[in-house]
Amino acid sequence: MSEFAGRVAVVTGAGSGMGRTLALGLARRGARLAVSDVDTEGLAATVALLEELGAEVRSDRLDVSERESVLRYADAVVEHFGVVNQVYNNAGIAFSGTILESEFKDIERVVDVDYWGVVNGTKAFLPHLIESGDGHVINTSSLYGILALPRQSAYNSAKFAVRGFTESLRLEMLAGGHPVRVTCVHPGGVKTNVADNAGHAGPTKDAAETALYNEKLLRMSPEKAAEIILDGVAKNRARVLVGGDARGLDLMVRVLGSWYQRPMLEVLKRVMPSAKRI
Repeated sequence: MSEFAGRVAVVTGAGSGMGRTLALGLARRGARLAVSDVDTEGLAATVALLEELGAEVRSDRLDVSERESVLRYADAVVEHFGVVNQVYNNAGIAFSGTILESEFKDIERVVDVDYWGVVNGTKAFLPHLIESGDGHVINTSSLYGILALPRQSAYNSAKFAVRGFTESLRLEMLAGGHPVRVTCVHPGGVKTNVADNAGHAGPTKDAAETALYNEKLLRMSPEKAAEIILDGVAKNRARVLVGGDARGLDLMVRVLGSWYQRPMLEVLKRVMPSAKRI
């Protein structure tokens, strides 16, 4: 509890899914919360749940891809609470489509939110975290930041970039003797609305495949995922693998190296119909 009680924690993408359950988990551990999302209705629902727990909470609409807005937000949060201790750069979007099918703007949008959103949040809050004397940056990458999958080039690009950025940040904080810990989170299949809300190449989305993806690959509850992440934060883990799928596939990549790609594709062809049509 001492890792969280009384600490000020910032959570982006808190309007639903893992962002919401992270905020609730932090509230139960006694943290003070600054929560944000572009989905104001979802964010309001999160705030109501936090207030039921008796949490001190500030909420703001925030698009993490808008750098100047994030910089202003960081200053406003520090002015409100007087300090910031933990930043969970969690907001993200997904997109499905081959590189041939995808428009430049589709790839750019995913990278803007999923990568630059993490960079913006980290850069905006890092001086304040150092000043706190007890800071922690928690950046959400993905299982897709460990291995690549077809039709996920935009998402893979952003999540691999988050991993590299976060690992470099941890080394810099250690080398510089700064009082900021750094954790990179790699969730596997968590039951959120990410697949339902994902963008897609082409005029229509394959609803049957989305349903199959939700059923077959998204197994862990966001509540359980949040518990694993917060436990990893409390233990100052450099990397938190969320779920048996994330741990198993991470091990596979470590053992096989780039050779994982062919057997992975064969598995995907049996599970996901679109893998047969690439």
